[in-house]
Amino acid sequence: MSTNTKAPAKEKNKLGSLVKAFRPYYAPFIFSIVLLIASVIFTILTFITGFISGFILNTIIQKFSKDLRRQISSKINKMPLNYFDTTQTGDILSVITNDVDILSTSLQNSVSMLVQSGVMLVGVFIAMFIACWQMALVVVGSLPVMLIIIGLTFKFALPLFDKNQKLLGEVNATVEENYSGQLVIKAFNAEDKKIEEFREKNDLFGSILYRSQAIGTLIEPAMQFVSYLTYAAVLIVAGLLFANGSISDIGVITGFIVYVSLFQEPLAQIGQASSTIQLGTAACNRVFTFLEQEELPDEGDKKQLLDHNHIRGEVEFKDVCFGYDPQKLTIRNFSGKIKPGMKVAIIGPTGAGKTTLVNLLMRFYEITSGDILVDGVSIKDMSRSELRDIFGMILQETWVINGTLRENIVYNLKNVDENRLQEILEETNLSHYVATLPDGLDTEIQKESALSAGQKQLVTIARAMTENAPMLILDEATSNVDTRTEILIQKAMDSLTSGRTSFVIAHRLSTIKNADLIFVMKDGNIVETGNHDSLMELGGLYSEIYNSQFN
Repeated sequence: MSTNTKAPAKEKNKLGSLVKAFRPYYAPFIFSIVLLIASVIFTILTFITGFISGFILNTIIQKFSKDLRRQISSKINKMPLNYFDTTQTGDILSVITNDVDILSTSLQNSVSMLVQSGVMLVGVFIAMFIACWQMALVVVGSLPVMLIIIGLTFKFALPLFDKNQKLLGEVNATVEENYSGQLVIKAFNAEDKKIEEFREKNDLFGSILYRSQAIGTLIEPAMQFVSYLTYAAVLIVAGLLFANGSISDIGVITGFIVYVSLFQEPLAQIGQASSTIQLGTAACNRVFTFLEQEELPDEGDKKQLLDHNHIRGEVEFKDVCFGYDPQKLTIRNFSGKIKPGMKVAIIGPTGAGKTTLVNLLMRFYEITSGDILVDGVSIKDMSRSELRDIFGMILQETWVINGTLRENIVYNLKNVDENRLQEILEETNLSHYVATLPDGLDTEIQKESALSAGQKQLVTIARAMTENAPMLILDEATSNVDTRTEILIQKAMDSLTSGRTSFVIAHRLSTIKNADLIFVMKDGNIVETGNHDSLMELGGLYSEIYNSQFN
């Protein structure tokens, strides 16, 4: 009985002794556990804050990029046509795609780094002065040298990065030109020539890119060299301070070396990212140069001056002068009056100013001097949208969009009557083609391959007929169709122009023999005016052109 009582007592004594033996380690053990938990929490918080900051930064940058593209898209619709006459399409596309993407990438890679580097510099700067202001002054003395290195690198490299982006636009323009002109290139066996032209531009682009990147990469070794000199200067000063007793703890010197490393690390990061920053700066310059281009004047304050339901169609040209180059006029003192409902034909040699005349009428370009009146109202006083609403246009250059055939014909129109649409298909000889399509008018078409040149022109004619505008402009409207189709379309055109003031530009004079008035242009001036019979009797330029086509 006593033996059983003693055994538990001995066990208790052993347990108590064990507890006493480990008691000195309780506090460190608990502290270690707390430190581990704190480290885990800190790591999790670091991950969460890093994720949140990265998400916020990327969201802001992507929204900024989206807004830039939206502004560019809006800008394109506000710019005058002469900008597109003098700028390559590929270069404009390069601004929208490459430059915006490069700017976005540069911001993503540099903004967070610059913010972190700035915070690090300020924090370490304060810590250094607290630890030892004498050695801190040595480190601060190296800062202007590093800033000078960064400034010089930007000064010499940035123009090269600007040229690099410009050349990239030219390379893209060459690619776009070669792509769109493949038929002509192959027809004339010009593949080798085009390959050589591209190689020359691509080599120049590569050369400039190499030079810009080479100068940009010089910044990192230069800053490392300054860093090593700074370390040496700090150690010399530290030794002197330790020798004269100003510093008694060697740990201060060791800690300060760490500060120097932390102070120069952000500057080194800026040096490593300098090429990205400069490339982004060059792209930014191109994007905002494009956005700062001159726009068409805002006409939001102009009120509608004509009743579109009662357009008479009287047009008068008063001493109109115009030149794409202000020093060289294409049209000089053009005057003429067109009565309501007249079919006016404009003919003349290539370069006489025929298309230019209708471009001025539509205010695609502004006249240099003189005036054009529609129903007695100057087109200068009308908004462009109002003016273009009263004209339907059929151009020699066909344009279709990726979409259904219906969307191409009823382009930008609403509530088009289906019966009228079927009549237009019959009149333009498109009904047979539509019947062969799997989904009829709702068949998706690809603008480059689905339609022939003649079919594209039929679609543009159907589009103008669907618009049913009070007045018409026809610029070589049947140039891409065969003679039989032209005869069928001509009947539809005669029906369309009946009772409407219409301007017809034509090289095939058979299509304008029934015109009420014919303007014969040469070198920007009207040299003959009349109808077909009177001009043939006159025996001038018109009869010469007519006879050359039929004799």
